[in-house]
Amino acid sequence: MIWSNKEFASRSTPVVMNGRVYLVCRSFPETTQEGEKTICVDAESGKLLWESVHNVFLSDGPAERVGWSSVVGDPETDRVYVLGLGCLFQCLDGKTGKTIWERSLLEEYGMLSTYGGRTNFPVVFEDLVIISGVMTQYGENAVPAHRFIAFDKSTGEAVWLVSTKVRPEDTTYSTPVFTTFNGEVAMVFGAADGGVYAIQPRTGKTIWKYDASTRGMNTTPLVHENVVYCGHSEKNRADTTTLGAVFAFDGRQRGEIPEAKLLWKVPGIASGRSSPIFVDGRVYFVEDGGTMVIIDATSGKVVAEKKLGQAMFGAPIYVDGKIHVADTKAYWILEPTVEGVREVAKIKLPGDEVLTSPVVSGGRIFLATSKALYCIGTSKPQPAVESAPFRLDEKPVAENGTELAHIQVTPVELLLASGGKQTYRVRGYNAQGQSIPVAGKVTFSATAGTIDESGNFVAPNGPEHQVVTVTAQVGELTSKARVRIIPPLPWKFTFDDKQVPATWIGAAYRHQPKEVDSQSALVKISTIPKGTRSQSWMGLTTLHDYTIQGDFQASAAAASRPDMGLINQRYTLDLMGKGQLQIRSWTPRLELRFAKTIPFDWSPGQWYTLKFRSETEADGVTLRGKVWKRGEPEPAEWTIEATDMTPNRNGSPGLFGNSSVAEFYIDNVEVSPNK
Repeated sequence: MIWSNKEFASRSTPVVMNGRVYLVCRSFPETTQEGEKTICVDAESGKLLWESVHNVFLSDGPAERVGWSSVVGDPETDRVYVLGLGCLFQCLDGKTGKTIWERSLLEEYGMLSTYGGRTNFPVVFEDLVIISGVMTQYGENAVPAHRFIAFDKSTGEAVWLVSTKVRPEDTTYSTPVFTTFNGEVAMVFGAADGGVYAIQPRTGKTIWKYDASTRGMNTTPLVHENVVYCGHSEKNRADTTTLGAVFAFDGRQRGEIPEAKLLWKVPGIASGRSSPIFVDGRVYFVEDGGTMVIIDATSGKVVAEKKLGQAMFGAPIYVDGKIHVADTKAYWILEPTVEGVREVAKIKLPGDEVLTSPVVSGGRIFLATSKALYCIGTSKPQPAVESAPFRLDEKPVAENGTELAHIQVTPVELLLASGGKQTYRVRGYNAQGQSIPVAGKVTFSATAGTIDESGNFVAPNGPEHQVVTVTAQVGELTSKARVRIIPPLPWKFTFDDKQVPATWIGAAYRHQPKEVDSQSALVKISTIPKGTRSQSWMGLTTLHDYTIQGDFQASAAAASRPDMGLINQRYTLDLMGKGQLQIRSWTPRLELRFAKTIPFDWSPGQWYTLKFRSETEADGVTLRGKVWKRGEPEPAEWTIEATDMTPNRNGSPGLFGNSSVAEFYIDNVEVSPNK
């Protein structure tokens, strides 16, 4: 043991870059300040160099799930990227921890932050950082799907966005890997729709897909010499009576890959968490229950099995001729043999739970557990091999072709204030997804506002919330981008047009226009099992110190009452079906982190007006809420008040609701600056 630190316990796998170790872990656990943080420690001494702390907000993920995602490092810029439990996506300076840019994927893209806590790993490719998650957006992307967004890694500008099949059963956490097939660069990953995909990382265009499972794929595919190896522990798409399978197929295909095109498949092996490794012609899978299954990579024949321990989450690694792997309670060092594997060492970890993978850097092993971050090795390690840059065997552009086959106008998604300005650019690619110059005249157009021949866009300057489509055209090729235009406060939504507002994130799929009491309103429907408890947002994430108000009525036909309410500055005011009124920020933590709950009886079939105000002060944020019967005078006093001393200082206004037991109606939503 070189060093260890109990403060850095985590379920996040560490990464090492430029002599520094990066990790995501809980900050101020079991206190009213609890959140999450990215830490950077000196790899040699374990000394903390910096930490970047932020709140978890509007998430159903419990504190124990902080660090499900891991940091990714970019050696080219010495920056790191991290997706938090509440879907806050950050670019941090690797030396100082300073925030370069951040995006609230929850509020801007409707990324789900569920009780399971599954958040995906970012990956860096050239000038892009790519992240994914299940998102419920607006317009053509209103239906939930596992979506990938590529951001410019320097600016945080969205370059492309692609969707897998809509209405997936799960969120997921398969990490993409990069490889080449036939000289074409591919990003290979498992998706929430149960498929394994290869897409062009520069364009987002699909190369091929194999439908493996009826549920989400959580393992990271392994690619070796054009063959893709992967596993899962759910029902097979081709045989829904069998749980789990491991399989292999040639990655030099295109389009839909049928079962007949698999090289081999072994059903019934439930390897849905730990990702496989390839060693000397064999693939080593670990079942969810802790059994290592060794398979001949060519034939798919099971060579041997070895029971290791209990549940496996992290992946094995192969280093210095040995396999290192940890289950939740122990650490193994195994040596491959002709018959299978020989146990070299087994180290019990009393009191530690391991949900991570071990990593090796500079001749040392770094392992994070539920109790500590450990550095293991010798005091003066002598690595046998110098680290080498990762290279892709991509054919040069001259061989693949210089003909323009695809253009991409960027930013592909944007949130802009009325009258705001944005310069659009166009990227060009050949058929293999390689960047090439855009030859020819680029013509820009916009459905509202103005845009000149250089791509300089000026948003319409009016009171309307609207979605503008920007189109770029080069010859016969076109590319479209969307921009949501948000006017200054105040806003009022009466739904007289019988539409869900076009700019609202996460609303259109879960709400429908309806006539209620001879007036237009929205109904929060109960017919979408995975969408009955949801949040939606309607504006800029930079807003603060405002008041949101709306009218709510629960259906009188149901036996139970729903939960319904408002979102203000990353806090929720919830009129609860169990006869309570609550202000909160992070649902699973409630009073421990921040919440206030009071009794409040109310009746279905009666309209109520809810009003929710945020007031930012030097050392906190005070939240105030009112509830009264619509049509009666507004009470002078606030119904509920609470002050958060670890404040969220900005955030989009929005709506919250849980219609699992009963539908409810919404009308006359207003947002105004505090007077």
